[in-house]
Amino acid sequence: MTDLLHHDAFVDWFRNAAPYIHAHHGRTFVISFGGEAVESPHFSDLIHDIALLSSLGIRLVLVYGIRPQVEQCLHGKSRYINGIRITDTPALKCVKAACGTVHTEIERLLSMGLSNSPSSNIRIHTASGNFMTARPVGVRDGVDYCYTGKVRRCDSVAITRQLDEGCIVLIAPIGYSPTGEIFNLRTEEVARTVSIALQAVKWICLTENKGICDETGKCVPQLTEKEAQDWLIQEHSLACKKQLSNAISACQDGVQRVHIVSQCKGALLLELFTREGIGTLISTDAFEHIRQATIEDVGGILELIKPLEQAGILVHRSRDKLEMEMNHFIVQERDGMMIACAALYPFRDMAELACLAVHEHYRGERRGDALLDFLERRALQSHITQLYVLTTRTAHWFQERGFLAASLDCLPVSRRALYNYQRNSKAFVKQLYSSPEKSNSNSPRGS
Repeated sequence: MTDLLHHDAFVDWFRNAAPYIHAHHGRTFVISFGGEAVESPHFSDLIHDIALLSSLGIRLVLVYGIRPQVEQCLHGKSRYINGIRITDTPALKCVKAACGTVHTEIERLLSMGLSNSPSSNIRIHTASGNFMTARPVGVRDGVDYCYTGKVRRCDSVAITRQLDEGCIVLIAPIGYSPTGEIFNLRTEEVARTVSIALQAVKWICLTENKGICDETGKCVPQLTEKEAQDWLIQEHSLACKKQLSNAISACQDGVQRVHIVSQCKGALLLELFTREGIGTLISTDAFEHIRQATIEDVGGILELIKPLEQAGILVHRSRDKLEMEMNHFIVQERDGMMIACAALYPFRDMAELACLAVHEHYRGERRGDALLDFLERRALQSHITQLYVLTTRTAHWFQERGFLAASLDCLPVSRRALYNYQRNSKAFVKQLYSSPEKSNSNSPRGS
């Protein structure tokens, strides 16, 4: 019995992870981590997880940090002004030595392939180069920062060429000037620049913190770009303030998702392949969004409504029928995964709300309300003043949202002719009123 439960748990996990495996395949991710992660006893686990991502067809760029390694080399004699290291000649020697050590360690671990797996003999190739052009910070307020630099540009074409060859690209926190000088760069600045230059789908920033936390210490799972800006203004003692600021900048310049995640064991996989993740996601728009369905969504809708059809809650719809009626449907996605759908069938100044379905793992969180609100606004834009539904099991849900019981005579004549008397569905009607507040509301986040 215990073995069966174990097997069931594995099957459930794999089914839940499968949509993310499909969604991430062929996408470009930038993963950055500090030198602290390299010093961690779990660093080999992190690199093996990265090797696993590569084996799933994800295009990876790794940007690593070296701060603690440089500190050790300098024996505590580092100099900082305004939080910026002054990289003099002795410090630059340590920077170059640390880069070589960390770079070699990453390549060593990646050369092991996927340990203890059928893919252990598959070679994972890495690539590196002078991808980052830098300039000196210079003299500020009378302080010469020597070989501390700022990113000038990123050679995205060269990086893309290596990704196309199937390599994991390794980028050190150093850059080169056209005159041949070497400059010490901030890891976050390099990762942000690379993410923007590649228009990466995700930048995953691994930190010593578990993400962006509220006043109770609880990790905030997701923030839109605007919400993240509000956090920066309001939370002056925020632990991940630097990371959050860089995340906002990346989103503003085209990176779709920035994840701020703990560098603890397994966190990378939990963030990418579970519904709720483990860190904080900052996105250019609402993490969940509602959009018009397309013909490519037919399979997802069929899978979504099948359990409700089997329970007799929804009327069965064939694939052919769905394909013909796809222009009536909207879907709600969560990071590429379809979690809800609904349809609106107009009849002059009335419309039927139908096929409202929410994935079983996402019920009870007002997603149905978000779909209803979206379709009400769409109906009003089409000068429709009444919505009606036919339901056998969910009458109270609709009544709580302003629908009133009605006779079948209120239905459009053409719809009345198709009424299924065996199902004996009850009719409910809602009068729609234009509202400035509703008209301006377009975010389904929090539903």
